[in-house]
Amino acid sequence: MPQSGYLGVLRGLITNDTKLSVEDKETALKMLDIDITEMQEISKRWDSDMKSDSYLSKNTRPLTLLFLTVSMVFLIVLDSLNIDFGVSTEWIDLLKSLLITVYVAYFGSRGVEKFKALSK
Repeated sequence: MPQSGYLGVLRGLITNDTKLSVEDKETALKMLDIDITEMQEISKRWDSDMKSDSYLSKNTRPLTLLFLTVSMVFLIVLDSLNIDFGVSTEWIDLLKSLLITVYVAYFGSRGVEKFKALSK
């Protein structure tokens, strides 16, 4: 597990917390370890996609980001033009959740990749 950066700070907070029991600390550190492994595996999968010769595998993330953003803008325009067009709140909530997830994954991972490159 990393000793520096935000994961090191999080690890330090967990180990130094006097309110947590030993079992809770071990569980929290294991969960943190699982999250780190998951992030590493996702990065490996994305690296593998970028090395592929397939257009679709290289561009799935940008195309998804583009589609969801265009969908959101389209709904905003329809709403602002006072057109009698109703969208169920469940679909709006789903679009919102997907957009947040895709934006964080796409831009957050790119920021982490750039930070790693700069720190080397």
